Amino acid sequence: MTATYETILFAGPDHDGIVRITLHRPERLNAFTNVMQRELCAAFDAIDADPAARAVVVTGSGRAFCAGADLGSGARTFAGGRRTGRDPGGVVALRIFDCTKPVIAAVNGPAIGVGASMTLAMDARFAAPSAIFGFVFTRLGIVPEACSSWFLPRLVGLPTALDWLMSGRRVTADDALAFGLAQRVVDDVAAAATEYARDLVRGTAPVSVALTRQLVWRMLSVATPAEAHRIDSALLLEAATSPDAREGVAAFREHREPAFAMRVPADLPAAFPWWEPEEEGST
Repeated sequence: MTATYETILFAGPDHDGIVRITLHRPERLNAFTNVMQRELCAAFDAIDADPAARAVVVTGSGRAFCAGADLGSGARTFAGGRRTGRDPGGVVALRIFDCTKPVIAAVNGPAIGVGASMTLAMDARFAAPSAIFGFVFTRLGIVPEACSSWFLPRLVGLPTALDWLMSGRRVTADDALAFGLAQRVVDDVAAAATEYARDLVRGTAPVSVALTRQLVWRMLSVATPAEAHRIDSALLLEAATSPDAREGVAAFREHREPAFAMRVPADLPAAFPWWEPEEEGST
């Protein structure tokens, strides 16, 4: 899987199936642009389509993760979505949300505005000691974007989300850890995030991981556990007769590592997706 981009670096998958996406505008602290939005969506399209890709680590070049929207155009910066009626950061967040592979943020420095909110749709955030998360929208006279009003309360709780979003205060790496936004604060954040990604894919079935990721995220907004039970049952009944299930049971009984053969996307079950794709989708 190879591609050339203007604003991101794309590497992998490596021998464990780990893909690295690096936001790459270091001279602008990796500030977000409409080109970056399109390239990130294209990269996640490629990852979902590649059966060798098992997990994704997203980081930034240089001393920042992402300084937010590139403000070089002044107030026109926020007008980029007028043609489509959609906020570009939200397009990226929804594309990450729809991904069938785990996505881990290695926040190597400041993550401001969309730089912070795009990480909320990822499955884990590892932060360098220098990392700062800034949900600074009210300080710019705008409103929270990239679906952060949906994601952030689910990650840190409603009172903390209200505080961070209304005040626009900057959140240190230690505070991000204390309130559950970050899993770890570590010096070599890219190495730690990559090792965590490897732990997720070692000995696990790719199809099972894909379904589990989507189940956990999408069950956050169903009304009752009965709805989760309905969907669990449909997926489980189909999975129970799959080659991966037979291999998993055999490996367990024989005390060996499983060799799962099913791949994403080719072997996703007929019951997937169980939701109606939204018109605004992921592209």
